[in-house]
Amino acid sequence: MTTLDRIHAAVKAGHLLPGTAENLAAFLAAKLPAWAERSIDELVAQSAWGELNDRFYRFLEFGTGGMRGRTIGVVPTAAETGRLDERGSPEHAAIGSNLLNDFTLIRAVIGLYRYTAKHLAQQGVKVRPRLVIAHDVRHFSRHFSDLSASTWTQLGGEAFIFDGPRSTPQLSYSVRWLKAHAGVVITASHNPPHDNGFKAYFDDGAQVVPPHDKGIVTEVNAVPLAELARFLTPNLTGVSTLGRDADAAYLAVAAKAALDPAVFRRTKLKVVFTNIHATGAIASLPLLQQAGCDVITVPEQLAFDARFPTVKSPNPENAEALARAVALAGREGADVVLATDPDADRMGCAVRNRAGAMELLTGNQIGSLLAEYRLTKYKELGWIPAAGSNRAAIVKTFVTTQLQDAIGRGHGVKVINTLTGFKWIAAKMRGYEEGLRRAMGPGFDYEATPFEQRAKLLQQHSTFYVFGTEESYGYLPNDYLRDKDGNSACLMFAELCAWVKGRGLTVPEYLDEIYLRYGFYLEGVINLYYEGASGNAKIKRILETYRARPPKAFGDVAVAKFQDFGREKIVDADGELIPAQDLYLVTLANGYSFAARGSGTEPKMKFYLFANEKVANAAELPAVKARVRATLDRLNQLIEADAKARAEA
Repeated sequence: MTTLDRIHAAVKAGHLLPGTAENLAAFLAAKLPAWAERSIDELVAQSAWGELNDRFYRFLEFGTGGMRGRTIGVVPTAAETGRLDERGSPEHAAIGSNLLNDFTLIRAVIGLYRYTAKHLAQQGVKVRPRLVIAHDVRHFSRHFSDLSASTWTQLGGEAFIFDGPRSTPQLSYSVRWLKAHAGVVITASHNPPHDNGFKAYFDDGAQVVPPHDKGIVTEVNAVPLAELARFLTPNLTGVSTLGRDADAAYLAVAAKAALDPAVFRRTKLKVVFTNIHATGAIASLPLLQQAGCDVITVPEQLAFDARFPTVKSPNPENAEALARAVALAGREGADVVLATDPDADRMGCAVRNRAGAMELLTGNQIGSLLAEYRLTKYKELGWIPAAGSNRAAIVKTFVTTQLQDAIGRGHGVKVINTLTGFKWIAAKMRGYEEGLRRAMGPGFDYEATPFEQRAKLLQQHSTFYVFGTEESYGYLPNDYLRDKDGNSACLMFAELCAWVKGRGLTVPEYLDEIYLRYGFYLEGVINLYYEGASGNAKIKRILETYRARPPKAFGDVAVAKFQDFGREKIVDADGELIPAQDLYLVTLANGYSFAARGSGTEPKMKFYLFANEKVANAAELPAVKARVRATLDRLNQLIEADAKARAEA
């Protein structure tokens, strides 16, 4: 009985999904390397039907962050594992249409190339498509980077790679710096070690949005598996390698995140920094040191390591990931802990409170602190009017704290809410840039215009992007690049900490000042993880039942308003239509609210909870905080229970 016969029998017996069998047959019909065929044979011989369903039930799709998925199977095969390298990486990325491996990566590169070439041709531009590729420290990241560059050049394009791991924000900047037509980062951000990803960027240095993303997906899906074989062996002939010049150019613009560099001379700040085994130390560390901070690193987390051995998850959102840094800060008497995730686009932190203990801040709190500080500083510098301007904007996502909406209103600037994913924030920035280019006419050089002058011109003719943030620990200070930047975020937050320290306050006390001005805001997040094919079906059920049967109440709190972004036409503060998406905003009778959506980068359903109450005075604040937390905790339990019931319905 052949492997294919066993697969067909498993479908008849109900062990394999028809789509799984179809994709398996397509892979077996292609010219697979011997190890890949042996891997499939091994899983079929073991009757590992659940593993095969998870690996082959679909082709890996582009989401809010491109493609992201496992590179190491739940049930790894001997053929894939082969000889482990010194970092514990298997010899081959696991076989599967729903995994990130040589095959799905090459299909993505071919699709990206063909779309980019067609786009250039439609514009009448006759050049070789130019691609910049960066990679983090994960399993297979360097291999995938080389494979991407090799495939692109063999197709006829021009490819640039770095001489080692680099951060996502540096890639975003380098696309603009090199005037490239596209970019790629090989990273799975803060996902578990077994994952990796492929983030696609376009010529503005931002992740692709419609219509480009859909166009790329169409091209990717049109690539037959039989076409992949000739690209499977990397050949770097003709590929250009970026080094010190690229680093210096990025560091120069990242340093501009500091609005008041002199604050570091006035107030000495002691920082504990951790890159959690990954790329953050390449740029964050020199930025902080050159600014004048006294920086201490966490030694056991400084070296690159794809296994992230000292943490359960390399995610600076998690207290556990910062535990070693916090302990070191306690011993050294540091003012602040700063941490970046594996591709250094996110930043998490802990600050010292009045009692002397280190206190973790949420992404919503960090973003709010930065928004208030930076708007205040921009006014002091005279870059935006003291009364504010509807031609200056902070840009955030709908699932980010509403405190930032209040801060924007308080400063008299426009607040733009976007869909989840920093690419939507970048899309607004591109629109503002294009508006100024149109107003200034041919010959205007946006990049060469000094930032202060550009800010004034944008307020005269378009909109000046002041600051952007999302709740998942992503922040961007200006428009030199077009993705969240954990490196510049470290510098921004260090500046804020130095300024607060110079006032004789702690950061939590400054946050309380903000609450007293705008009201107390508190957020919560529910993450429901559902792996594989069966998990995908559960997420789909939750989303579909929310649309078909919107919730009416949670306990004794009625639903006052239900917004369906997939069916309703909703516009932002610029009057632009928000693209349709399976996102729901639910407002409750008590003024609290929450958003529900499926994650675009991980196998999970996410709920974002928002609460706020006015605060009359400082004496009342502790009681308001306690009351809001208790109410939000109860709602959290009710919303989660309802979602789990919908998943199993």
